[in-house]
This record gives sequence, C-alpha cells and structure tokens, in this order.
Amino acid sequence: MGKIIKKYDRSIIVACDVRTLKELENLVRQIYDVEGIGGYKVGSTLVIRYGLPKVVKSIRKFTDVPIIYDHQKGMTDIPDLAEEFVSAVKNSDVDALIGFPLSGPLTEEKWIEACKKNNLEVIIGGEMTHPKYKKSEGGYVMDEALDEIYLLAAKKGVNNFVIPGTRIDRVLHYREILKFVPDLTFYVPGFVAQGGIVEDISKVAGSKWHAIVGRAIYAAKNIRLAAVEMCKQIAR
Repeated sequence: MGKIIKKYDRSIIVACDVRTLKELENLVRQIYDVEGIGGYKVGSTLVIRYGLPKVVKSIRKFTDVPIIYDHQKGMTDIPDLAEEFVSAVKNSDVDALIGFPLSGPLTEEKWIEACKKNNLEVIIGGEMTHPKYKKSEGGYVMDEALDEIYLLAAKKGVNNFVIPGTRIDRVLHYREILKFVPDLTFYVPGFVAQGGIVEDISKVAGSKWHAIVGRAIYAAKNIRLAAVEMCKQIAR
C-alpha cells in the first residue's frame, strides 16, 4: 500500500491522548507548524467522548497533515464487520487506520481488503510495548503468532507496520523478517514515558520510520519546545 507520511521519511507522529477537544486544539495549535511533525494519531478514548468526525475537524482547523486513527486495538472483531467499520473511519476524513488483527488471519485479510476497497491506508501491528503481552513473557499471545500477523499483512500488500520502540532487538527482528517488503515503513511507539529512546531506535529502524510520541509532548510544560526537541532527535 502507499506512503502515509509523504513529506518525511522520518518524523514525529503526535499521539493525541488528551481528554477534551479543547486540549486537543490547544495541542495542535502550538505545534502544527513545527518542522518534523508528520501527523497526528487519535485514539478511541477521545473518539468515544466526541465522535471521530469532530475530533478530525478539530485537527483540521490547523493542519492538513495525515491523521491516523488507532481504535486500540482495531481489527479484533469478526471478518463480517470490516466493511462497515472501515467505511465509517474513511468517511470521517481519516488518512490511515491502525489495526492489531489478533482475531486471526481471516479477520486480518478481510479488514485489510476493506481498507484497500475504501482507499484507506492501513498500518498493521502485532507486538505491543508493555510487559506480560507475549506468552514467553507471561502473557496470552503466542510469540510465533506475532510474526505470522506481520508476514500475512506483507503478503496482502501492506508496507506500514507498528513495532515496539522499547526494545532494540525486536526492532531488528521485524526489520529482518520484513526486509523483502518494498518501501518498508515502521511506526514506533513506546518512547520516553515507556522507556524507549529515539536516538537508539534511529540507529536500527532503517531509513523510513516514524516515532509515535504522546505524553512527552502533550503533557510537557512547554508543548512546542518539547515537540521541537523530539523532532530534532529523529532527524539526527
């Protein structure tokens, strides 16, 4: 599928995990013109309160950069609901949808196909950043299933993937198993508050990747300065 962040090969995606539309508009107003901001990620909590169209409209008051919707965790429902869900997201003027298709390969295939049909870019994730997620670390999800999620998405034409920014070894792992993917691009959460370091991941993530950063920007005392500093780190 296509390139979501067209202006940059590396950028900061701001995770807008604030509580109100007023806070959202204050955030975007302060940073929309900062060089290196590639897009905004909005999550389900804000959308539950206000609805996706209103959230998108609040961002669009200031900028036309890509908006990514993260349903946390989308693509975990039955295959038959793909079309309705994806078309609703597309009609809200969102540019891309993040999906973690943990419900199995049929769901993954159908939801990716629905995104293609609706001209909505898709970003597929599997591994998360928190402890006790994978079976090998005390969690529920079988380790080998994660590779299968990424590889199936790649076979379906996906080239945008969410990978954890908290462990360099996992970044290297996914870069290796997906090295055959044309225009491979990573979207990487887990920085600052969760322990990930942008400069470290920058050394191993390849030429095309975007850091997803939330609290380190929107909860900073000086939001604009924090955004500028994060953008400088990823540009190095």
